[in-house]
Amino acid sequence: MATDRSNADTAESIRSSRCVLFAYHEMGFRCIKALLEIGAPIAALFTHRDDPHEEIWWNSCAQLAESHGIPVHAPDRVDASVEAAVAAIEPSVLYSFSYRYLIKDSVLRLASIGAFNLHPSLLPAYRGRAPVNWMLVNGEREAGVTLHHMVARADAGDIVGQRAVAIDDDDNALSLYRKLIPLGVELIAEMHPRIVTGTAPRRKQDISQGSYFGRRRPEDGRIDWRWPARRIFNLVRAVTHPYPGAFCFAGGKKLLVWSARIAAEAGNCGAPGQIVRHNPDGSIEVAAGEGSVAVSVVQFEDGVEEAARAALSGATGDRNLRLE
Repeated sequence: MATDRSNADTAESIRSSRCVLFAYHEMGFRCIKALLEIGAPIAALFTHRDDPHEEIWWNSCAQLAESHGIPVHAPDRVDASVEAAVAAIEPSVLYSFSYRYLIKDSVLRLASIGAFNLHPSLLPAYRGRAPVNWMLVNGEREAGVTLHHMVARADAGDIVGQRAVAIDDDDNALSLYRKLIPLGVELIAEMHPRIVTGTAPRRKQDISQGSYFGRRRPEDGRIDWRWPARRIFNLVRAVTHPYPGAFCFAGGKKLLVWSARIAAEAGNCGAPGQIVRHNPDGSIEVAAGEGSVAVSVVQFEDGVEEAARAALSGATGDRNLRLE
């Protein structure tokens, strides 16, 4: 009997707590669905317009919201007009899921229960931009998601909950992101009822024990063949599709490297950048500062993606070609 009353009270708290969402990307799409499935009333969605220069692989938050009659806004920034619109709603809870603009503290404070962000790392590690890419670049073995209170400083608020997952050598940025999405959905489904009933956990975040990384730029994908093989492999998988790709130069032409694996983890296989073997599977083995990397799929700028062996033997005709 007491359990029935408790469940009814929780359901009523969910129904009576208006949510405002700032959401984009697949994480936003899936978390909106999770909130709708548990009956959370979503009063408005603030999202982004798709960038035609980006590879769009995710479902549209805007279309999902519109299909449920939720008003959709796509402002160019979170300015006074956005603040006024949120204030008029008088939200109980504000969520941010993969939203790209900083939300002002004055907007965060409009939510009577609180404002929360789902960040794709195990905070306080990897605060800031592009944590999934940075974790792979840095060779991490564990990733995760964190639901935390939002404060004026980015990704610095108290932690509500976390979920962790292993990073495997088979992972690239897209596959790792896809591992994190269900973890984020789990957190929202579990914690939203506790947030609106005032029973969610809360622990302080010690950002002095963490790390912060900024936005990545396409030029950050330059390969230095003097690096160890694993570092090169980590860079390639961190920025391959749908990201701009790792690159080097071959015969003076820019060469994007879309797929690679470690051929030899250690040892001296040749001068860094030297092609030391043409493999039957179409890949080429390239000497690194330590060990070697089997490069399988490449693309010359303005060319097409193809097997590395075919691309390099056909494009330059130089049998002693060295990647730079």
